[in-house]
Amino acid sequence: MTSYAVVPFVTWLVAGSLKFFVNSIRARRLAFGLIGYGGLPSNHSAIVTSMAALIAFREGVNTPAFGVAVTLAFIVLLDANSLRRQVGKHAAAINRINAANGIDSGLRERMGHTRVEILAGIAVGVCVAYMFR
Repeated sequence: MTSYAVVPFVTWLVAGSLKFFVNSIRARRLAFGLIGYGGLPSNHSAIVTSMAALIAFREGVNTPAFGVAVTLAFIVLLDANSLRRQVGKHAAAINRINAANGIDSGLRERMGHTRVEILAGIAVGVCVAYMFR
């Protein structure tokens, strides 16, 4: 039986590889410079979903562990869509203000995820958990 610690790690590898592949296609070059926060699929969403789904597959949904995993997943998903996107908007505004004043702040503007990116992360997490059930 695979350890519960292995599935999130494998999910991170799968989601990160998919994100690199998608970013490379969009950029029409190897996208090493585009690795980081944001993009499709959401790594964070994939990782927390993989654990919640694995617990659901192995132990069922009427367990305390599943409740904790779902709660954590909701917090991460909300953060990915709202808080981090707002941080990215603030970074963009600060970069514009600094550029107008001749300052290169270089703050990362792509921080959060769209709903599609989050849904793709959820799909990756469920698929990887299903493979390890």
